[in-house]
Amino acid sequence: MKQWKRVLLSLTISVGLLSSAVPVMAAPQDTAVKVDNQAVQYTAGAPILEKGTTFVPLRTTLDALDVELTSATDDSITAIVNGNTITLKSKLVRINGVTYAPIRIVGDAAGYEVRWDQATRTVLLVSKGGATESAQVGGRGFMWEVQNNGNTVYLVGSMHLADESFYPLRPEFEEAFAEADYLGVEVDVSKAADEEQQKLVLDLGTYQDGTTLKDHISSETYDKLGEILKKSGLEPNALDAYKPWVVENMLAVLKVSAAGYKSGSGVDLYFVQKAAEQKIPLIELESYESQLSMFNSFSKELQEKTLRTTIDNFDVLDQSAIQMAEMWKLGNDEQLHEFTNNFSDDAEYNKAMLTDRNIGMADKIDGYLKNGKGEEYFIVIGAAHYLGDHGIVKLLEEKGYKVERK
Repeated sequence: MKQWKRVLLSLTISVGLLSSAVPVMAAPQDTAVKVDNQAVQYTAGAPILEKGTTFVPLRTTLDALDVELTSATDDSITAIVNGNTITLKSKLVRINGVTYAPIRIVGDAAGYEVRWDQATRTVLLVSKGGATESAQVGGRGFMWEVQNNGNTVYLVGSMHLADESFYPLRPEFEEAFAEADYLGVEVDVSKAADEEQQKLVLDLGTYQDGTTLKDHISSETYDKLGEILKKSGLEPNALDAYKPWVVENMLAVLKVSAAGYKSGSGVDLYFVQKAAEQKIPLIELESYESQLSMFNSFSKELQEKTLRTTIDNFDVLDQSAIQMAEMWKLGNDEQLHEFTNNFSDDAEYNKAMLTDRNIGMADKIDGYLKNGKGEEYFIVIGAAHYLGDHGIVKLLEEKGYKVERK
């Protein structure tokens, strides 16, 4: 259980703190693509991974799907699918004269389910209702339903860092989202790299008084941090400008990312992108400023404590991420309940991270349920906020609602 505790910080903090340090496009990976078990032969380029999303050469992939490409610009694709002309809004990338597109968007538009086989590192495009339809889905995950006064709220537990093995999601997720009038999230993670958000991180997360990290933590913690940075190919003082809570996040995200889990594949970002494509209004239950200010307001002692714990457990953080991913895929309520009830032994940390935040989000959800407008809300927030003694599910039940696990 202790291994999981440290990883949760990197899963609940506002993702995107490291976006400026992430390469625009990663190097080609040993990733294959199959259409109904037939391997796609790429000659003009290979599939590429960017922040957990697989990009594929557009024209070759469409040919394999029997889709005729009409035109492609920087942010849209026009193609003919089954005799119908469609236009997709999607980020496109050009490398060495080859146009790449996210395979999930292309596959969905062509009528295929997009799946990921972790063992063979293969993207599977499966005809809906075809012979291979029985392939296993990505995972059960966590979802609850609450109804009141003609309104429905679906509560979805997110993993903010994930990989393609989480997908496709269960049909129940997609069916509920298809009827949604609003998508609710902690914060709009698609804006994490915006200049405004990055400035906020720098304003709150760096020292403005001429001091450095070395002046605010013990020499022992600072030396151990330097050892990790040296092993990672950095100078021991590379993070001196940042406060302990930012450094702790950077270390955790870098380590978990090495295990293959990226914010670009997170469950919340998946639905944020779908909402943008389908023009579903997005509402934020929190804000970047409130989340970052919470970390920044932690006492000096707590900031060093969380940093030191991450440093001491640095070698096992990637394994912790794998354990949490398996918990999510199994939809194991018992493990999630135990995890949140034993989240941390620090009262200050627990109160800020779970108790106070959960009360605020539960109050907003209560408002959605009471407005009497006959609307459906699809709420996607970190899974750790739902269960446990101070979880949102219990808070809503205490308000008189029936919360049904789906």
